[in-house]
Amino acid sequence: MSTETTARPSAWTGTVPVDDTTLAVTDTGGPGTPVVYLNGSYADRSHWKRVIAELGDGYRHITFDERARGKSGTSCDYSFESSVRSLDAVLAARGVEKAVLVGWSYGAMLAVHWAARNPDRVLGAVSVDGAMTHEWLDEATKARIRKLFRRLSPLFPICRRLGMAARMSAAQHAEINIELNELCAPAALDPVFDRITVPTRYVLATGGNLGGDAEVMERLRAGLGAVLARNPNITVSAKVPSNHSKILRKDFRAVAAAVRELA
Repeated sequence: MSTETTARPSAWTGTVPVDDTTLAVTDTGGPGTPVVYLNGSYADRSHWKRVIAELGDGYRHITFDERARGKSGTSCDYSFESSVRSLDAVLAARGVEKAVLVGWSYGAMLAVHWAARNPDRVLGAVSVDGAMTHEWLDEATKARIRKLFRRLSPLFPICRRLGMAARMSAAQHAEINIELNELCAPAALDPVFDRITVPTRYVLATGGNLGGDAEVMERLRAGLGAVLARNPNITVSAKVPSNHSKILRKDFRAVAAAVRELA
């Protein structure tokens, strides 16, 4: 009789080096399907606690703070591609061959990009009210975004304690937002959608958020219809009553249900 056993990943908390910085990572370990959580633009990993609790111990939960967020180090590079490299580094360090990616807002864009680029390493992706096309970014809008973050900067110390701001300047916060909006242009995002070959689920919020009123946000969500018609791998799992900011707190069960559809 064979005595060979399958290695069971151990629970682990520590740091993972990438580029010029280190990322704070927690891996619950265990034999369950790996689920990797990707945060909002300036958020830390604390926002996933309700989703993780709802899914329970049957999954291997991996969370991490992006550069200058939470307990991770600062960097000279906060571009979207640096976030792609961060995810690469975390998966490699934890020995994850295939995972479900769950992203909220900015993290949703990261999830769909990574799924499109690495279909053989993704079991599926969940987009929580993010990764939707729009084309309203012009120079005047960029100026308004920069002005908004300058105006909000006195609140950054309080927001950091709530896991909603990074250890960055107002200008750096603004450029992250501007780059994300540029990536949402149909010319940039539609080819990403067309390359997705793994099951991808959307959990959509309702109403507006900081920087986007309800009418604008609902128009963006409705625009997913063309994507769903074009790519059968992408579907909407749920539309929930919470707004963009509160969705992980108020409708975590819907997000957990979308993960269960894939794992």
